[in-house]
Amino acid sequence: MRQTIVKAALCGAMLLATTAQAALSPAEQKIGASVDAGHEPAIALLEKIVNQNSGSMNVAGVKVVADMLRPEFEALGFAVTWKPMDQVKRAGHFIAVHKGRAGTTKMLLIGHLDTVFEPDSPFQTFKRDGDWAAGPGVGDDKGGVVTMLLALKAMQAAGTLKNANIEVVLTGDEEDSGDPVSISRADLIAAGKRADVALDFEGLSREDGKDMGSIARRSSNSWTLTTSGKSAHSSGIFSAAAGDGAVYEMARIITAFRKELPEPNLTFNVGLIGGGQSADVDKDGVRIAVTGKTNIIPQIAVAKGDFRTLSQDQTERVRAKMQAIVDSGHLPGTGASIAFDLGYPSMAPTAGNRALLGKLNGINKDLGLPEMPELDPLKRGAGDISFVAQDVDGLVGLGLASMGDHSPAEKADLSTMPRQAKRAAILMTRLSAEKGRK
Repeated sequence: MRQTIVKAALCGAMLLATTAQAALSPAEQKIGASVDAGHEPAIALLEKIVNQNSGSMNVAGVKVVADMLRPEFEALGFAVTWKPMDQVKRAGHFIAVHKGRAGTTKMLLIGHLDTVFEPDSPFQTFKRDGDWAAGPGVGDDKGGVVTMLLALKAMQAAGTLKNANIEVVLTGDEEDSGDPVSISRADLIAAGKRADVALDFEGLSREDGKDMGSIARRSSNSWTLTTSGKSAHSSGIFSAAAGDGAVYEMARIITAFRKELPEPNLTFNVGLIGGGQSADVDKDGVRIAVTGKTNIIPQIAVAKGDFRTLSQDQTERVRAKMQAIVDSGHLPGTGASIAFDLGYPSMAPTAGNRALLGKLNGINKDLGLPEMPELDPLKRGAGDISFVAQDVDGLVGLGLASMGDHSPAEKADLSTMPRQAKRAAILMTRLSAEKGRK
């Protein structure tokens, strides 16, 4: 009886595999075989670029990684351009263009060359342990870039790359974008306006062991709040002459934020605060030096924080609410102002993005892989694809699954590379046969 059950299970598995293979075209089956054959060479390339430091502020290091990748893309028939970003004090962007059949879908592939680990970080080296590899940027985002290349190489081997219209933009400052973004993201935004579809090769999101589909990213915006008061002896606090002081005015506003701002898909945070007789913010905006005494009413207070939203409408609404709180209801003898830095825009979960995930799930079915449910956007941080989200449908997370990103514990699951590369290559192959929208 037990042998019968085992045989039935094996037959069922074999039938499932056969059915999945039958759903794939011969070229798509060849893509799968090519990805499997190229997995270990891809890991070798990943080790090479991880071992080259490319912290966002390491301008020379970011360029070296770009130079390492140039021949890989040129061998696939891409015309490669390096766009320096001296104007914004960053290295630059790697742009590669492959011209395919006219009138078909134009695809934009997005990734980045830089990491959060600068040359003075002790975390510098690729180390492999079976299916896991640790190293700076191994997941975010050098693993994604290598997965992108593995997918493109598989398309070339299967003969489907030649018809594909693809533009690749690998930014050199995703982790710390150059200011202003009107310059540092101009090339990416222009590419988005040309494209029909954008595919983001940052990390794969997983929940409870299940691969998740990501069709949205929240914005990342920062704010600086400054309050003022009258400097006087503390014995006069709350009097008509002395007023309430800058710190109480700061407390009023922050308390009002906490009570009045909450709504779905919004988070807001106070990350840094200081007040007294003086409050000086350093040039990097990460430290506040304060002076004061317990018996003097503070004349200045400064707070810095962020807020994250799921749509541009929500960004504008929340900003207006914050401004209204700051502008009204001042405590006696105080004043306040707030400045906003709208950094990364949002990528809303649109119908077009959802349809693109549907195509990917069709591929999952054909590969015999489980469906990828939609990821809660609150679980996905800001990223470069958001700069093109207003102009093009997109998918996020075609890179490697990883953990510990942005810390010395960063490590990537190398076993996710083959299925991610197969998904991407087959998706691009099928899109390349569709009529373009622009």
